[in-house]
Amino acid sequence: MSNQIETSFQVQLNNRDRATAFARIILAFPVFIFVSAFSIETFFNSNSVQSYGLVVLPVILALLFRGVYPSYVLVFNKAIFALVNRVWAYIALLTDEYPSIEESDVVRIVYPEVDGGKTLSRGLPLIKWFLAIPLYIVGIVYSIYGFIMLFLAWLNILFTGTIPETSADVIVRVTQYWNRIYGYAIILVTDEYPSFSL
Repeated sequence: MSNQIETSFQVQLNNRDRATAFARIILAFPVFIFVSAFSIETFFNSNSVQSYGLVVLPVILALLFRGVYPSYVLVFNKAIFALVNRVWAYIALLTDEYPSIEESDVVRIVYPEVDGGKTLSRGLPLIKWFLAIPLYIVGIVYSIYGFIMLFLAWLNILFTGTIPETSADVIVRVTQYWNRIYGYAIILVTDEYPSFSL
């Protein structure tokens, strides 16, 4: 088993709903509001970068001073991260199933064994965000490629009612890449540096 976050999506290639594909972002707006409600920054400072409600600072402090990843925070972060991925799967045209605020089979995320944080470094969480800068740069290039494929997939769904397998594969791989980075630098569930490959 890998020591990285592994994400899999239940991709719907055929019999796509053309009407909802046309306005996915508008249709997903209620779920955006729901996800944003978990982010404190939304209410206090509109210029800050949102973490989608993920609890990060208490995890860093708990790992640094106590050497443990609080189990209740881990459960919360897993739930919010899965919700964000379900919303993304809907917006990225991987499925026509409206994102559920409860667990669903559309997205499956497997986390490395955290073991109460005892397997994680105590000091590394302070600099993981910095060490991940090369990953962010490569990720931006991958994201541009992914958005081009997403646009082509959107056009294909509108005209044929199907999504090309190659487009879906690229969108899934780019998402998996970013999820590995989040697992390393934001959610802090692994100390293993993510791969640069898709």
